Amino acid sequence: MAPRLQLQAVLEDIVEPVYFQPPDNTKIKYPCIVYERDSSWTIFAGNGPYARKKRYQVTVIDRNPDSELPDNVEALPYCQFQRHFSASDLHHYVYALFF
Repeated sequence: MAPRLQLQAVLEDIVEPVYFQPPDNTKIKYPCIVYERDSSWTIFAGNGPYARKKRYQVTVIDRNPDSELPDNVEALPYCQFQRHFSASDLHHYVYALFF
């Protein structure tokens, strides 16, 4: 299974639905997780890339300000909280996740 699909499965264990780079016309159901490829991290050795990790921006979106979903995402390995914001009565918790 491709690494991104493995990540999809991990996130679906936390909550469903999970959306990967949803187009603007997608009707999103809450609570949910939305994620997209963000960046990557590379270690170089011997004049070439030695190790690489893809970074994803993972956003938990929920109406409940006391939701446990953000804690469950933040507990994932190589995950770091970036910021929180509210919009349209929805709480957005944004994380950087290397996978």
